[in-house]
Amino acid sequence: MALLPFSEAKAKLLASARVVADVETVDLAEAFGRVLAEDLVSPMTVPPFSNAAMDGYAARAADIPEAGARLPVTQRVAAGDVARALAPGSAARIFTGAQVPDGADAVVMQEDCVVDGDFVIINRVPPAGQHVRLKGSDLLAGKPILAAGSRFSAAAQGLAASVGIGEVKVFRRLRAAIFFTGSELVMPGQPLPPGHIYNSNRHVMRGFLQELGVETLDLGIIPDDRDATRAALRRAAAEADVIITSGGMSEGDEDHVTAAVKAEGHIDVWKIAAKPGKPLAFGGVAIAGREAAFIGLPGNPVAVWSGLLTLVAPFLRRRQGLTRIEADRQMLRADFSYMVKGNRLEFVRVRRNAKGGLDIYPTQDSAVISSAVWSDGVAAIPAGATILPGDMVEYLPGPGWTP
Repeated sequence: MALLPFSEAKAKLLASARVVADVETVDLAEAFGRVLAEDLVSPMTVPPFSNAAMDGYAARAADIPEAGARLPVTQRVAAGDVARALAPGSAARIFTGAQVPDGADAVVMQEDCVVDGDFVIINRVPPAGQHVRLKGSDLLAGKPILAAGSRFSAAAQGLAASVGIGEVKVFRRLRAAIFFTGSELVMPGQPLPPGHIYNSNRHVMRGFLQELGVETLDLGIIPDDRDATRAALRRAAAEADVIITSGGMSEGDEDHVTAAVKAEGHIDVWKIAAKPGKPLAFGGVAIAGREAAFIGLPGNPVAVWSGLLTLVAPFLRRRQGLTRIEADRQMLRADFSYMVKGNRLEFVRVRRNAKGGLDIYPTQDSAVISSAVWSDGVAAIPAGATILPGDMVEYLPGPGWTP
């Protein structure tokens, strides 16, 4: 079977990504990390009144034609007070956040003023608008302040709170079922028999999904048995939106995943022209009139990490309802040499350096998970390419990137 170019495989995967249909209303305090299902509209204008950005004196700029102007102080306005209109030729003592009196168009900070009894001497000529936050300069009532399809950050929560919004409509959390095939796998913390390995992929995958805000159903380790694999697929399809597996994706006698998926659903793509991660498949598993998407990753830990980063994460973000599913394309300078000898696009582990370029991890073996810990992303090197120091390469940031 010919390898499908990575770009085509990715396009097919993303084209199949259906946004979660269910919408729920949650308390603002519980909205962090959720994806907005509708535009958030401000019910009020912010600031609701023009206010002072500094402690000082509010006045008309026209009443201060030169330094040394002496004005009577006719009122004191603190935050929370309602200011009276300012008479021409006078000033108001004012504090940060307090309402600027009607008639005033500038605030002179107190360091530029000298108090003289009931008067203030202003030693710096202010331009109109100085240190005044105008009414509506931030938000306008009835206008969107956050767009549907954006993820709720801590700052977004603060913004919603600042206009009195207590509840928001968000998409239901995406549910992913995961399991790992391999009779040789052992859970960390247990004794390691000869010929066995610890299941690191479980923790790579769980952490990735948690960072994306995806609910995870962990079905654990499934032995290399076709019936057991089919049973795990049926359970996963009944309870989740997406099924993600690792291992069992090759064509050996003990690799049962693709055959099990075909028996319970369909495989649309298998084997892509990417390294690491050639034996990667996606399709669907149907049960009781509904279908869960299926993504099968290889067993090598870096292939799992790379597949999650380059393919699975954008797919899941689109399923979650996010508008922005990937970082903007970045071209950075390679401070290394590298040659792609095969016919596959290679994702090599790299890290940005203090000079603005990229360093490469010395070992690119797909079993070396320490390379993923060291890196902060990958460089996409085309098939057959030779990269020399100074060449520009496409850089994809690691899992820490969020839209």
